[in-house]
Amino acid sequence: MTSPSPRIEPHVWRIAIVVILGAIMSVLDTTIVNVALETLSKDLHTSLDGIQWVVTGYLLALAAVIPVSGWAAARFGARRMYLISIVLFTLGSLLSGLAWSAPTLIGARVLQGLGGGMIMPIGQMILVRAAGPRNMARIMSAIGVPIILAPVFGPTLGGLLVEHAGWQWIFFVNLPIGVAAVFAALRLLPKEAGSPAVAGRLDAQGLALVATGLVAVTYGLAETGTAGSLVAAQVVIPTLAGIALVAAFVVRALRIPNPLLDVRLYANKAFASASVTMFALGAALFGAMVLMPLYFQTVRGEDAVATGLLIAPQGIGAAFAMGLSSRFVERHGGGLVSLFGAGITILATIPFVLIDATTSYWLIGAAMIVRGFGIGMSMMPSMTAAYAVLRPDQINTATPQLNVLQRVGGSIGTAILAVVLQNGISDLGANPTPAGIASSFATTYWWVLGITFVALLPTIVLTVVERRARTQHQTHAVPADAVVEAAA
Repeated sequence: MTSPSPRIEPHVWRIAIVVILGAIMSVLDTTIVNVALETLSKDLHTSLDGIQWVVTGYLLALAAVIPVSGWAAARFGARRMYLISIVLFTLGSLLSGLAWSAPTLIGARVLQGLGGGMIMPIGQMILVRAAGPRNMARIMSAIGVPIILAPVFGPTLGGLLVEHAGWQWIFFVNLPIGVAAVFAALRLLPKEAGSPAVAGRLDAQGLALVATGLVAVTYGLAETGTAGSLVAAQVVIPTLAGIALVAAFVVRALRIPNPLLDVRLYANKAFASASVTMFALGAALFGAMVLMPLYFQTVRGEDAVATGLLIAPQGIGAAFAMGLSSRFVERHGGGLVSLFGAGITILATIPFVLIDATTSYWLIGAAMIVRGFGIGMSMMPSMTAAYAVLRPDQINTATPQLNVLQRVGGSIGTAILAVVLQNGISDLGANPTPAGIASSFATTYWWVLGITFVALLPTIVLTVVERRARTQHQTHAVPADAVVEAAA
């Protein structure tokens, strides 16, 4: 039985509010634009293949800037970099809404991505330091709400704005949130002075390797939507080149004293297990997010707004889980709670492998609530477990890595599931029936089930490592902070 966590100081909750405001903007924009692509294509007189760069450009900018966020926070100060990130993102949103052509919109979206890529990791760095290890579970549950809910409600909000206000407002909606986030950050974030001596020199060669590698991987996976195959040349070549560059970065990082990202953290079994869990859950969550909206639209004939409302139950389940997960983590550890959540997610995915063209909306909604609950009980506890085994000086380099793993996992999951679904529908011939299309969705959900099983395995390792560390802590009666070292 663990001792109760100390009361969270009011200033920590104020910092959490600032971080949540930024997280809502950053995560929401990864999905809100998707429902507007057809409208953007028509209004800006560009093909769908061309307008896809509105999404791809944003993702590439995110991938390029996340690795440098830890060094930038140490060099210039986390508060200052967080403000710069919010301002860049808000300015990019304004310019996106004012865009008059596809190239200007794509350029504005790249600017958005450069700001958005640093918002989440830097915000988490500030919050994790302020909360301390004892309060990590409750704080991570709080900031996990926008991470889970924004992708769920993004398409609904996007559909409403496109239908009733115009596509420009899917970008203008960020402006009041951005302004509020800037003022809140100025008033509520603790002041600090960045020190070059603390940050050291920028590992420029490492940045070139990992940023280029992540951009190449992201680009290759994004091209699956156009290529329709995971083995097409435009997918395989950049993806393999990106993996090679990232591998070169890892080899180099193990040989130099101060790399851009400290990959030696993965020698810690608890951190490595939590990281793999984050990667696989990112694939299962964000990958599966593309399936149900398409099912409701292509099989059941629903419009964008109704589709958004129909997928809302998953967000409700996730939000409910967030409120409970922190209490369970404090009592039982992040590993056991993640294992429990992953198990529920697996069970709740089974109804979707049986889905057909007439499946009751009530059954689908109930399954989505349970699945959302499982995801909420697994994703943030695993991130909490990852942070719990870190020393304060490791937070700056660990946070970008966790964000990269989650986003790359989501990209890989989306690419794989989109290709499986597309191939299944293509095999039905020129005039597929709703029943045939529904069968393709059911087949694709078998892949979702497999990805979720992958997420389950490291949670077992994480649970064992945490239990061993807790037993050692109780046996030797060492200070609580020493559990961090014991989990290595």
